[in-house]
Amino acid sequence: MRKKIVAGNWKMNKTFAEGITLTNEIIDGLKNSQHQCDQVILCTPFLHLQKVSELCNEEYVLHTAAQNCHTENSGAYTGEISAFMIQSVGATHVLVGHSERRMYNAENNSMLAKKVDIALANQLTVVFCCGESLEIRNAGNHIAFVNEQIESSLFHLSKEAFKNIVIAYEPIWAIGTGLTASKEQAQEMHFQIRAKLNSGYGEEIANETSILYGGSCNAQNAKELFSQPDVDGGLIGGASLKAADFLTIIQSF
Repeated sequence: MRKKIVAGNWKMNKTFAEGITLTNEIIDGLKNSQHQCDQVILCTPFLHLQKVSELCNEEYVLHTAAQNCHTENSGAYTGEISAFMIQSVGATHVLVGHSERRMYNAENNSMLAKKVDIALANQLTVVFCCGESLEIRNAGNHIAFVNEQIESSLFHLSKEAFKNIVIAYEPIWAIGTGLTASKEQAQEMHFQIRAKLNSGYGEEIANETSILYGGSCNAQNAKELFSQPDVDGGLIGGASLKAADFLTIIQSF
């Protein structure tokens, strides 16, 4: 049975104090709400990770994720953070391959495969991000492009290892552009991703892997998006920075 997941990606936002306040507001909201979400994940800047991990409570299905990790466990890599360090502060997840990391930091599929491996070796669940630009979608190559991202970075894994993968589909063309992906477009890509998993790993893995939607999902459209049969939740950007909006999304299943 695949999990219903809402992950909030804070990106490079919130001072330390602001982040702790937001976390406590989310925890208070989870205490006082009825929801069907199996996991809520806060993807915080490294600054917040240890303290937010300490505040997380399984009773409220709350977990933490780093937004990135290095390909090595340690070494002379100034400014980087390793998966080994991330798990040492109590985080349970890590984002790998976010569109902004691919775009601004030139992260390619082979590099991301190494990050997946090091994260799994350190007992972190990987939230693997994939998605296409508007140019690729308009050319009709979006399905092949996303399939290649998945195959190149994930299909070397064993079936057992793949159980620790969550996939987040990010239509880059629908993030901060004013364009919006319809529920039908989201469902089409999630269906195609699940079909790709089926071709590589079989029906059981395909049906157990959670696939999140990460294209400007917010408090207004979450319920419609989450109603689609292959959409198992969301990777939320801006709407995760306001507790009320984020809690509304959590309650949208």
